Amino acid sequence: MAAHVSGIFPTSIQNSIKSSKVLVVGAGGIGCELLKNLVLSGFHDIEVIDLDTIDVSNLNRQFLFHKQHVGRSKSQVARESALQFCPQANIVAHHDSIMSPDYGVTFYQKFSVVMNALDNRAARNHVNRMCLAADITLIESGSAGYLGQVTVIRKGSTECYECQPKAAAKTFPGCTIRNTPSEPIHCIVWAKHLFNQLFGEGDPDEDVSPDSADPELRDQTQGDSTSQNGSSSQSTAKDSTTNGNGSLPAANAAGNVERTSTRTWAQSHNYDPQKLFSKLFHDDIVYLLSMDKLWSKRRKPTPLTWETIMAQQNEESEDSSDGVIKDQVLWTLPQCLQVLSTATAECSKRFQALPSGDHLVWDKDDQSSMDFVTACANIRAHVFGIPQKTRFDVKCHDSLDDGSEFRVVADAEQLKKIQDSASAETPAATAADGQAGDSDEDIQMVEADESSPSAKKRKTSNQDSDQPLKKPRTQREDDDVVLL
Repeated sequence: MAAHVSGIFPTSIQNSIKSSKVLVVGAGGIGCELLKNLVLSGFHDIEVIDLDTIDVSNLNRQFLFHKQHVGRSKSQVARESALQFCPQANIVAHHDSIMSPDYGVTFYQKFSVVMNALDNRAARNHVNRMCLAADITLIESGSAGYLGQVTVIRKGSTECYECQPKAAAKTFPGCTIRNTPSEPIHCIVWAKHLFNQLFGEGDPDEDVSPDSADPELRDQTQGDSTSQNGSSSQSTAKDSTTNGNGSLPAANAAGNVERTSTRTWAQSHNYDPQKLFSKLFHDDIVYLLSMDKLWSKRRKPTPLTWETIMAQQNEESEDSSDGVIKDQVLWTLPQCLQVLSTATAECSKRFQALPSGDHLVWDKDDQSSMDFVTACANIRAHVFGIPQKTRFDVKCHDSLDDGSEFRVVADAEQLKKIQDSASAETPAATAADGQAGDSDEDIQMVEADESSPSAKKRKTSNQDSDQPLKKPRTQREDDDVVLL
């Protein structure tokens, strides 16, 4: 390798590379690149740790993994693949959480340098504090869409990861996302929620139907929410508001309104793109317009019809996009409908082919998933008179990152409480003592099973393993996160 070829590096650097022991934390997109570069540069004493297992969606960018590796430990397979570049390297793989108590200060002190390839702030904070306590150099890295960042952290010489306060989590009331969007991010988040409601892991807090419990409607709904027989006519947060023809579902014999979820409704119509479009961008918008109080000081949304838009397709002159990257071309409304139709067909086909109870996992690097969200976000933006975004802009947006600091809350009052609480918090500690990181009570892990020391038994391997490992968490992680 490079350090063993005379003339590439000065003798002092060659000796340093050969004698260094490196810890790589994370074996995802960045971790794969790090391992490959390390062994090809001449680093032969490496340990890699990652709790995750390989998913099909990882294969398009995490090049150390292949189809036959799906379900296996990322760290173990990354070790096997890296050894093919340099068989004489000594690489140890840990299938475990870096926040486990097994990895204390003495563990970190074995290494010359620690390289982070993580995807969440809690783990970054932990490794930062452990490296400070162990007095070991940390190289922190992260990516967001097509952007990347790397920082060297050395105790007493540079700022640490927590020295600068991080930006507060982006938080929006759910009623803003569902009823009154005013920015592109509101439409992007709504479109991602729609993807999960139709094909992914559905969450009642991510409902996309109009919210009749909007705080702005309290005076209006108090007079309209009860029918003559005393039954409530308001929709709930987890129900589909309209029945697909612009009206509310009819009451049954008992006087109760039976509503179906967005996914059930779409499945009953075989995920027909035109019917889906009509419900989301016409019927639900008409229902929103019936909430007069919402639009007393706002621009009213404009319901759309499929036929009218498609009729415009032949009338529009084709804009030349020669020399422009495909993802940076802003789609017209008819193009959005065409992309929506194709993407819906592809996503529904993949979803319906899954075993009962399974679902698609959101991945912004999946073409059909990204096309679906971009098309829906831009159509909704058009409805509410909001500037539209290219596929490139949507993909690079913070809200599409699994590790991004982003929340949607129930209403504006809850949002104010969160903002008041955040303003009262003090910045995190900027340094760590000998026990730092072993008892970080202020850190809440993204996955519950990683935050518990007993959640995953430590497994270290220097040998090949042919047995697939069950995925230890339901929320998929990847390395495309915003390094705040």
